[in-house]
Amino acid sequence: MNAPGLGILCLVAGGFFITMNDVAIKAASPGMPVGEIMFLRALVQTALVLCYMLAFRKFGELRVEYPRGQAARAAIMVAASFMFVGALRLMPLADATALLFLAPLMMTAFGPLFLGERVGWHRWLAVSVGFAGMIVMLRPTGEGIQWAALLAIGAATGAALRDTITRRISAGDTTIATLFYTSIAILLAAALTLPLGWQDPEPADYAILGAAGLLQFGAHFLMIEAFRYVQVSAVAPFKYVVLIWAAAAGYYLFGEVLDVFTLLGALLIIAGGLYVLRRERIHGRAAAAAGGPPQRR
Repeated sequence: MNAPGLGILCLVAGGFFITMNDVAIKAASPGMPVGEIMFLRALVQTALVLCYMLAFRKFGELRVEYPRGQAARAAIMVAASFMFVGALRLMPLADATALLFLAPLMMTAFGPLFLGERVGWHRWLAVSVGFAGMIVMLRPTGEGIQWAALLAIGAATGAALRDTITRRISAGDTTIATLFYTSIAILLAAALTLPLGWQDPEPADYAILGAAGLLQFGAHFLMIEAFRYVQVSAVAPFKYVVLIWAAAAGYYLFGEVLDVFTLLGALLIIAGGLYVLRRERIHGRAAAAAGGPPQRR
C-alpha cells in the first residue's frame, strides 16, 4: 500500500476506534458518575502511554519548550473531556458526534483571535453554514436534544481551543509529551471528583472502560500516524467517516434513529467544514506557487 493509502487507512481506523470508545462510555452502568468513568478510562490510557514510553525509550522527550501552552491545553482537555462524556451519557451518539464536528469551524473563528490569521468572507460563510446546522439540530422551538447538547457544544469549543494551542506548541514539543501531560491531567482531575460520588462498578464495567482506554490510546496513535504518511489536507475529509460509524453504532447497539433535524444539521456542519478545507487547499497551493504564506479567504 502506498503512503497516502496507508495514511487514509490509519485515519479511518482511528475514527472507528474513537467511535467504539464512545460506545463503551455509553454502555457503562447507567448510574456511574462521569468522574468515575473518566478516572477508570484515564487510568488505563495513562498506563498505556507510560508503557509505550518505556518500550521505545521516549522519556527524554518529556522536556517541553512551551510549558504554559501544555498546561493550558491540558486544562482545556480536562474540561472538554468531562463535557463530552457527560453529553454521551445524556444524548444519542450520532447527535453528540455531529456537534463535536463544530470544532474545525470554531478553530477557523479562533484563528484571528489567537493566531493572528486573516479569515476572508468565504470561510466566514462556511462557519455560518456550520452554525446554522447546529441551530437546526438544537431546534430551540421544539422538543429536541435540549440542554444536554450544550455539553457537546462546550466540548467542541474545547476541542477547537485545544487544536489552536496545539498548532502553536507542536513546533517545539513532541506528540508523546503532549499526550503524556494531557493524560496525567485528566487522570488527576478525575481522581479529585471521586469523593463526590462512587458507584461500585460491575465486573463488565471494568472491562468496558478498560477497553475504552485502550481504544482511545489506539485512536490517538493511529491518527498521529496518519499524518506521518500524508498531508493533513489530504486526509481531513475522511475524519467525517466517524459520523457514519457513530450513526451505525447508535442504531444497531442503542436503537437510536436519526431524525430529519439531526440529519440536516449534521449535513450543514459537514458542508461548512469541507468548504473551509477546500479554501485551505486552494490558497495553500497558491501560496506554494507564489512562495509566500496563504491568504485566508
